[in-house]
Amino acid sequence: MPRMLVALWAAALCALSFQTAALAADTIPPGIYLSTDFPSLTLKAGETSTISLNLRNQAMPPEPLTLSLDGVPKDWKATLLGDGRPVESAMPGSDQTLSLKLRLDIPKGEAQQQGTLTVHANSSQHHLSLPIGITLAKQLPAQLSVQPDLPQLSGSARTSFDYQLTIRNDSGQDVLAALTASAPGYFDTSFTEGYGSQQISAVPIKAGESKNVKLHVRPPASAKTGEHDIQVKVAADGAQAATDLKLNITGQPALDLSGRDGLMSAGAQIGGTSTIPLELHNGGTAAAQDIKLEGRAPSGWKIDFKPEQVALLEPGKTTEIQARITPSAQSLAGDYMVKLHARSEGQSADGDLRVSVTTSGLWGVSGAILIAVALLILIGAVARYGRR
Repeated sequence: MPRMLVALWAAALCALSFQTAALAADTIPPGIYLSTDFPSLTLKAGETSTISLNLRNQAMPPEPLTLSLDGVPKDWKATLLGDGRPVESAMPGSDQTLSLKLRLDIPKGEAQQQGTLTVHANSSQHHLSLPIGITLAKQLPAQLSVQPDLPQLSGSARTSFDYQLTIRNDSGQDVLAALTASAPGYFDTSFTEGYGSQQISAVPIKAGESKNVKLHVRPPASAKTGEHDIQVKVAADGAQAATDLKLNITGQPALDLSGRDGLMSAGAQIGGTSTIPLELHNGGTAAAQDIKLEGRAPSGWKIDFKPEQVALLEPGKTTEIQARITPSAQSLAGDYMVKLHARSEGQSADGDLRVSVTTSGLWGVSGAILIAVALLILIGAVARYGRR
């Protein structure tokens, strides 16, 4: 048994040693490293350019390193910067990286040429050299960028969405940048310049400058709730840039109140109660909740609803409401207007119901009886006194 334990322990140590060796093979050896992401690049005369450098201390004690440059042309100005200030030495801590900048001011009229600048970082124990190939060109290719201030906006389908965009021309020439926007079907898009109102499809931008434009997006009333993608593209002289925007449509109810089959007229009798069917429809993209029903009728009238409140009405659905109207006993026969209201969380629907009021049928029967009695009395009188 002890021999077996010893064997297992030896196997575990062997596996651990292999794993440690594998991890060590993947790590960077200790040392000081000077590097750049772009060791060869093209610049334009008459401009100031900046090249990013990295000074890395990999598991070494900190020590100061003297910085210097070789191969800088006579009329050029080259400056090494650390935290935006000129520096002549740097000392990265153990397992730390310092970011440096090489700023080059190239005079105008410099002829096309190729050359190599060398950045040195030296100490008593380390001597580092980083060659950077420089090619001068009369004209750099067009280079565009587009950046939104707020790439994601939210609102209802009735909202007009406005995106502020900054378009930059980083090339050495003036360009006319064409603007396009790709949006879902039936979404209306248009561009205006800055705070202007005139629609544009292209904008002129001078070399090294930026322009602010605004993208207006109006979704259709039938747009579905949820997130929609919009892409803006800018193109000029073979160069292009793009940015992705998000438009989040939140649901919103849309109430409509009408009579059954769309009829907004009814009849009622003085002193009697009439029940009138109404239809409440939600044509929006979100459910309407706690819909309260109200009515405004002539003085002395009574009006109430059954039900008085609808707890929930899903989008695209219709529910029936019964309006009970009782004209005042002092009302005269004729047409009257009753105002109907349905309200829910800022959404409302109004309707005008025309009510034709008539007198009760009992009054008609009573009148006929009275007339008949009067006629009988008259006939009897004529018959009695006519013989004399």
